[in-house]
Formats: sequence, structure tokens, C-alpha cells
Amino acid sequence: MIAPVLRLRERLGGLTRRAALAGLGAAALLFAQGAPQAQAQTAIRFTLDWRFEGPSALFLMALEKGYFKAEGLDVTIDTGNGSREAIPRVASGTYDMGFGDVNSLIRFRDENPTVDLKAVMMIYDKPPFSIVGRKSRGITADVKSLEGKKFGAPAADAAFAQWPIFKAVNKLNDSAIRLENVGFPVREPMLASGEVDAVFGFANSSYINVKSRGVPVDDIVVMLMADYGVELYGNVIMVSPKFLAEKPEAVRGFLRALTKGVRDTVKDPAAGAALVIKRNDVARLETETERLIMTLDQNVMTPWVKANGFGGIDPARWSRAVDQIGLTFAFKDKAKAADAFVGTFLPPASDRAM
Repeated sequence: MIAPVLRLRERLGGLTRRAALAGLGAAALLFAQGAPQAQAQTAIRFTLDWRFEGPSALFLMALEKGYFKAEGLDVTIDTGNGSREAIPRVASGTYDMGFGDVNSLIRFRDENPTVDLKAVMMIYDKPPFSIVGRKSRGITADVKSLEGKKFGAPAADAAFAQWPIFKAVNKLNDSAIRLENVGFPVREPMLASGEVDAVFGFANSSYINVKSRGVPVDDIVVMLMADYGVELYGNVIMVSPKFLAEKPEAVRGFLRALTKGVRDTVKDPAAGAALVIKRNDVARLETETERLIMTLDQNVMTPWVKANGFGGIDPARWSRAVDQIGLTFAFKDKAKAADAFVGTFLPPASDRAM
């Protein structure tokens, strides 16, 4: 829905003014705080799900503050091309660890039963899967308004991958719905120009990108699938089977460092966004600060996380999520596919309290 998005603007006022004054100096201050000095011992190749944008601050903070280095880790962070693509990157061993969609991971495990690819930390307790449309194109908060409309639907998009579940849960008649396979770069421009009525995407990406192209905020409708009966989880940290077996302590150290970085990012989103700008010379500080705050508020710092701590899962909800995947996916071995999350590498619960 659009209301949670609009509330971000109140938080952005003070943060972006301060960030604008500090500029990239905010990032430089991180080093002045005295990052721990430790000899890097274990190299970790880590893939993001997407470009260096607001959410990547969760990882960049731990890197810049020296938290990975303090754990004896030499971490390299690369950009990605979608949260589904991270899975084969890590499964193949091209990357040791990565950030990607857990629902696609579950399906991958069922289709590749010999590859025991695991998730070790939940980052997006509430997934950003969304449908973003325009009121002027007939889209409202009512799911029935989607019937008969034209969608921009990137084939590799994780949000589009959940469309069969979304329409099944909401009993949509899709006989008149038109789906057009579009590339990521043209998805939001096509919505802004009126070539499509709505698009599939992550709310923290598509909403902000459409707004930045001049579409009035009151003309943008954001349907977070999680608000419409979809109980799926979102992006996780996953580890290649070989790396997990050979270097379990490195995995534990990575998660300890990342938890510290997440906590610091929650406390100071403006500093986190400044780290993103250092690596993305076409990004705007105000935009990435807004994107990061939106991600923290909607996906990371959920009521469940505030009550139970960061990084874990609720087993009952996990079971329901797997059942929903099964609504549109024929499992060969549901139990084995669902055994995708292992929490034994997480820091103690007391260290994950937010």
C-alpha cells in the first residue's frame, strides 16, 4: 500500500539534510571511529542481488567499518542481476556466499536434489515483492482492479515469480490479464510513460524509480504481496555447500560481522546511503537514503524481528510459506526442498536483538 511509503518522507527530511551537509564525509568518518585491526585470513566472494543501491548498505557498513576484517575475513562484494540469479552463482561455487530469494532457493533445491545449497540468515523477514501500478491507469488497492490490465513482467524478476501464488491466494481471474516480458532497465520507464498499467518488482526499487521519473506520488499504487495473503519470506544469506562444509567458522564470523553492520545501518541510514554513493556514481544520495529507509521499515525491521531478533525464522510461518509455494509448484520431495534454512550459524539471540 502507498501509506507506509508516504510515512518515509517524514523521516527523510532530517536525514537527507544532514547527509547532504556531510556528503561523502559520512563514509570517511566510519574509518575514524577506529575499525578493528585484524589480519584477513579467509577470502569470501559475496554476490549481491542487485546494483549498489540503498539496501546494499547493510553489507557495505560491515565492510567499511572493518567488522569482516576483525573476524579474519577478506570479503569482496559484487553486484548482481536479480535475486534469483544469485542462486546459481552460489550453488556453482562461483561465489562463496550471496544474497538472494529464499523461495527460488527452495524451488532450486527440489529441482537440483544433489546440491545442498543452504540459507543461513534471513534478511528480508517481509519480502519486497510487489505490484506497482498507477491510479490513472485504473489500478487501485483492490486486487480485482488488476483484472484486464497490462503488466510489465521481467522474466527473471523474483516478484513476478510469485505471481502464480498471489493470483491463487486472491482468486484472480487472469484470462484477460496481459503479461509483457520486459527488461529491468525499461520496466519503470514503461509504467511512467503509460505503456503498461502496472509492473512487478521490489517495492523499494520500482516505487522509487517510478516516482523519480516524474509520476506523482498520489498516482502510484504499491501492492505489497505480503499485505495480500502471501506469507513468503524474502531474501536470505546463502552459502555454497563446499564453503559451508569446509569453512563453517568463516560463515559464523561473516554473520556476526553482518549483524553489527545491520544494527549500525538501522541507527544511521544516512551514513549507510553515503557508502552506496561511493560505489555508484549515478545514484543520488537522497534517493538511496529513501530506498534504504523504506527497506528497513518494510522488510528488515518488522514487528516479528523487533520481538524475536534479527536473522531467524518462525517455523510455523516457514511451513505455511512452503505450502504456498506448493500451490503452484509440484514438489518432487517437499520435505527435502523445505530443509533450506539452517539457523545454527547465527550469532546468539542476545546479539541479534534489535
